[in-house]
Amino acid sequence: MALKQTPLNAAHRAMGAKMVDFGGWDMPVNYGSQIDEHHQVRNDCGMFDVCHMRVVDAKGDGMRAFLRYLLANNADKIALPGKALYSAMLRPDGGVIDDLIIYFMSEQWFRIVVNAGTADKDIAWMKQQAAMHAPNLSITSRDDLAMVAVQGPNARAKVWQVLPQTKAATEGLQNFQAADCGEYFVARTGYTGEDGFEVMLPKEKVEEFWYALNKAGVKPIGLGARDTLRLEAGMNLYGQDMDETVNPLESGLAWTVDLKSERDFIGKAALLANPPTRKLAGLVLLDRGVLRGHQQVHTLHGEGEITSGSFSPTLEKSIALARVPKEVQIGDTVQVAIRDKMLAAKVVKYPFARNGKAVVNL
Repeated sequence: MALKQTPLNAAHRAMGAKMVDFGGWDMPVNYGSQIDEHHQVRNDCGMFDVCHMRVVDAKGDGMRAFLRYLLANNADKIALPGKALYSAMLRPDGGVIDDLIIYFMSEQWFRIVVNAGTADKDIAWMKQQAAMHAPNLSITSRDDLAMVAVQGPNARAKVWQVLPQTKAATEGLQNFQAADCGEYFVARTGYTGEDGFEVMLPKEKVEEFWYALNKAGVKPIGLGARDTLRLEAGMNLYGQDMDETVNPLESGLAWTVDLKSERDFIGKAALLANPPTRKLAGLVLLDRGVLRGHQQVHTLHGEGEITSGSFSPTLEKSIALARVPKEVQIGDTVQVAIRDKMLAAKVVKYPFARNGKAVVNL
């Protein structure tokens, strides 16, 4: 089956990208050195093609009440227009259907951004729940929109250089806020642990925007560096760190689950009935080697497994997220099975790096 392509596919090839199959999409893994691209974002800025992500507009009266029920996080937290909320959407058994970002624009309009690989499933689930609980709402996939993330300490200045008409509306945005600037929807969000914007715009304008950013000195960044950046920032990747078989309390997402308010939400009863026995922890390898997903972690309290692992260009060490028994403590030393060896790793509090610097205590 032919791979799906974003509207920037030809631009990636023109810029010399190495293309790979990423969940059925033809995407750039790097444009040269993955480590150079990683440092570029931490120290300056870079741009990412995230057009494969899906933008969904949810509209109608009663939207907030519906989202209170649909999401594990509480939509009541976002009362200021433009404010964003990160949440998991759960199955009745507590498994994670997807993690997503939702923007409150008005009581009749919430914008939702979902992951590429789960987009069709997510939208079908939202429509199914709406049909049962809020039949007057509309859930619309905005297939006419593209999205580019510009990330790094100089990212916002570069976007204003290319889109000066958005500066007045976006200059005062706090983290996790967005502004609707006509054709451009600009959000101060990202997946790197750095400052920056995610810009949603008409598909037919995205290639022009991409080249204009590049002309302004913004380098393209591939999936390889995107993964090491998000791992250093301690950000979950759906399909690795959580999925439909795992609940958010065992995936480092307890902070996104509101169990305190009286509202009911899909999956709440299952979470309350099954207290977590595991948790997500950060690991830094003390020996030589590379931590990778699915490697077994041996602790004094039982077995665990790495969910995401890689070499960290910022720490210059191998790091990982691992699901381990909840009794494991920060500062513990564990053993990781790498090929035929048992190598020592230290349990640390993540994120590993933010704002260009290592933040873990070794």
